[in-house]
Amino acid sequence: MSHLLQILLLLSLVIAAAKLAGAAATRIGQPAVFGELLVGLILGPTVLNVLSWPSFTTAPTEGFGAAPVPLLGLVNDLADVGVILLMLVAGLETDLDQMRHVGKTAFWSAVGGVALPMASGILTAVAFGMPVFWTGIFVGTILTATSVSISAQVLMELGVLRSKVGATILGAAVIDDVLGLIVLSVVVAFAQASGGGSTLQVLAIVGRMLLFFTGAILVGRYFERILAWGDGLGVSQGLLATVTLLAFVYAWAAEYVGGVAAITGSYLAGVLLTRTSFKKRIDDGVHPLTYSILVPVFFISIGLRANGRELGPHGAFTVVLLLVAVVGKIIGCGALARICGFSNRESVRVGIGMISRGEVGLIVAGYGLSHSVIGLDVFSAAVIMVLATTMITPPLLRLAYPQVAKRPQVAVEEAFTAIPAEVHDAVGSASPHSGHSAQGGRR
Repeated sequence: MSHLLQILLLLSLVIAAAKLAGAAATRIGQPAVFGELLVGLILGPTVLNVLSWPSFTTAPTEGFGAAPVPLLGLVNDLADVGVILLMLVAGLETDLDQMRHVGKTAFWSAVGGVALPMASGILTAVAFGMPVFWTGIFVGTILTATSVSISAQVLMELGVLRSKVGATILGAAVIDDVLGLIVLSVVVAFAQASGGGSTLQVLAIVGRMLLFFTGAILVGRYFERILAWGDGLGVSQGLLATVTLLAFVYAWAAEYVGGVAAITGSYLAGVLLTRTSFKKRIDDGVHPLTYSILVPVFFISIGLRANGRELGPHGAFTVVLLLVAVVGKIIGCGALARICGFSNRESVRVGIGMISRGEVGLIVAGYGLSHSVIGLDVFSAAVIMVLATTMITPPLLRLAYPQVAKRPQVAVEEAFTAIPAEVHDAVGSASPHSGHSAQGGRR
């Protein structure tokens, strides 16, 4: 079988499994993403290990003088593109007016979501006999990460992404991402450098972040003109191509220039695009592009990377790490949200929405392994923790919004009670009964 046929067969399996599992999940009252994550785990080395099947391991029959890209590597590359587009959609769903109303709460929730998991991770590592420097500190650093992509998708499916809680989760996750990556950069800098050099590295990292965010916001002021230019080129899908280009460039610049996660850049691009007059047309084009192939590949790829069979003697550490990861985010984020004026129910929802580590946790863990800050045992435990937190977030969020399934319109209206009247018109299209939100929910 040629390499192309292997790719086509694997993608057919992944897309079919993702969509069927998503449909099954919705039938039992869970978000579609829960089924997609679960079937990814089943297809991965934990259960079926489909990539070891003869159809995917037999050497390709075609010969062009170059070895083909490994299938898992190809899937991961497509998944990375998928999550970048997913975060673009999440950015397009973000209401900046509502974000301003929860800015203070989002900031302090993010601080709590970094500080408590960091301290808990260090204590967990020490309790299992690991050194505080640098293994313990890095375990804590892994726990600070938050992946907004999973929570954003679930909130979109539930129709509450633009609610007060949804805006807080998105804002806190972005701030959390920046804070977590600053902590990561500081830890790695001090672990590998000594003397004044480490201080200079930290200052350089902060400077890069400021450079990226300042430049990205300034360029965003010209998005209306850029989109008008792309739309007027007279080519097929010129507007959508321009939007995709902006998302990719912002994702590239976020990581290459700013030193933050690429998904932060695409999310920021989506937020800035909401201010343009092309918003509705962008929504209509980006959703099919994102949810037909690339996002299902992303969710399935998480399960393909994990191997629950390798836990072995590290099972106890992994279980404790998972418990600390969940409790640390719920208490750390939820408690400070409560202090900032949220109700008990809203605070719990914020804490639950911040549980998932997703691809950000994998990035941090992989960074530590590649820089020899942690060993393979800690890395494996971290991967299982990331997968578990990613999988439990959708059903927990669904439980936190029990009224949505019974009274979707009322639930969304109740979530908007804190929004001034003049903002309601701007966010009315986020209703679960509107065509745009339905696109995000059906997937």
